[in-house]
Amino acid sequence: MDATTLPPVLRLAPDDGVLIARIALPPGTTVAPGVTVGEKRIPPGHKVAIRPHAPGEEIRRYGQIIGFATGPIAPGDWVHTHNCAMGDFSKDYAYSREVKATAYANTPASFMGFRRPDGRAATRNYIGIITSVNCSAHVADLVADAFKRNPFTNTDPLADYPNVDGVVALTHKTGCGMTEGEPLRLLRRTLAGYARHANFSHVIAIGLGCEVNQLGGLLEEQRLAGRLRSMDIQEMGGTRKTVEAGIAFVKEVLAEANAAQREPIPASELVVALQCGGSDGYSGITANPALGYASDLVVRHGGTVILSETPETYGAEHLLTRRAVSREVGEKLVDLMRWWEDYTAKEGAEMNANPSPGNKAGGLTTILEKSLGAMAKAGTTNLVEVYRYAEPVTAKGFVFMDTPGYDPVAATGQVAGGANLVCFTTGRGSVFGAKPAPSIKLATNTLMYERMSEDMDVNCGTIVTGEETIEQAGQRIFELMLRVASGERTKSESYDFGGSEFAPWVIGATM
Repeated sequence: MDATTLPPVLRLAPDDGVLIARIALPPGTTVAPGVTVGEKRIPPGHKVAIRPHAPGEEIRRYGQIIGFATGPIAPGDWVHTHNCAMGDFSKDYAYSREVKATAYANTPASFMGFRRPDGRAATRNYIGIITSVNCSAHVADLVADAFKRNPFTNTDPLADYPNVDGVVALTHKTGCGMTEGEPLRLLRRTLAGYARHANFSHVIAIGLGCEVNQLGGLLEEQRLAGRLRSMDIQEMGGTRKTVEAGIAFVKEVLAEANAAQREPIPASELVVALQCGGSDGYSGITANPALGYASDLVVRHGGTVILSETPETYGAEHLLTRRAVSREVGEKLVDLMRWWEDYTAKEGAEMNANPSPGNKAGGLTTILEKSLGAMAKAGTTNLVEVYRYAEPVTAKGFVFMDTPGYDPVAATGQVAGGANLVCFTTGRGSVFGAKPAPSIKLATNTLMYERMSEDMDVNCGTIVTGEETIEQAGQRIFELMLRVASGERTKSESYDFGGSEFAPWVIGATM
């Protein structure tokens, strides 16, 4: 279809009371029979009412409640934060009612990955440096910097090791001044997930020596003894000696790391983290459902996809509990929602505080609306398990992991859980990486894609313009997943994103 002949609005479900602006809608634009835009211009991606709404009446998009009218809304009115807000309503969790058999692919796909000695599959081959505490962050950076490629001086310390993707330091702002209960256990679980990650051939752990998160305690609690080299700055004799020892370790293992060779690996060993950031009104129409279609393909080829960002699933969880393979799995998800309600209340906040200013500028009004669009990334297959933050993901199929909505923190938990690939949708234009896992960026609209084409891997705005279907875009994404897992570099990798974005979830008091 010629994009110029497309209607100016999109209808997402038959009983929706609003339509979505495909383009900017000036006053007087006809959007439905007998309905024209009122006095206010409606930006692209935003909502226009096509029937009257009385104060307190539910407003539907995707056929689901996204909020309630805070005043009279006339046909043709712009519907946004000035006249739509959250409200309480009952949800039917209908546990497992929509579970269905998964139709697995007759001819399983594969990618060219690294097979580790313990049998696990890797999509990248890094040497990693993890830190027990912020006090050792700079020392870890100094070690990693010794092996960085410099395009300005045309020097590459890893030139003789083409199968090594790099040396990355994963630093953070915590590790001390914290309580030794759940906050410390969560940090250690996250660090252990990275220490064990298949995309690392070797790992060093660097501590200061006097922190709460003692390296010895980390190694013992997480059973990491023998898996990685560890060193404390105080015990080593200071910065210079620790940096020299770290550099010597990397040089010692480079030849062994470089010996890894890519080989055919079934797509069943893909573990894909599903992320969105800087969402807009198109996210739930283009990139998220297209990624959802690709997610279904991953599952049908025997792989795993991880949906997260619990606050951005809030209000839509009843659509996932229907797909839970058991009531127990569904109740785990509902319990997370109750925990988050309590957590935000204790902090004097509310769940609807989640949509950011950028989300709202892009057309998203409430967390209900954002959640309904965000969950489209997970496709249509059964929900097989629910995990805590950074827990090892062992199930095959579609799973959920409890994380905050903040993208770096959420993705850190998913990668700690074993994700070896990240797919990240964005409408406003997030820039992001997630070492050691490569990150594919999916743009929701063509305007942003063209403006930020050096950062975006896929344009899903073609769905809005009628150039391709959701299914065609999803197939394109799945094929790119296989190529990236095989070594094709993503845009974020070209800019060396992924180290600074390591951000373990910090809960509890800072002492």
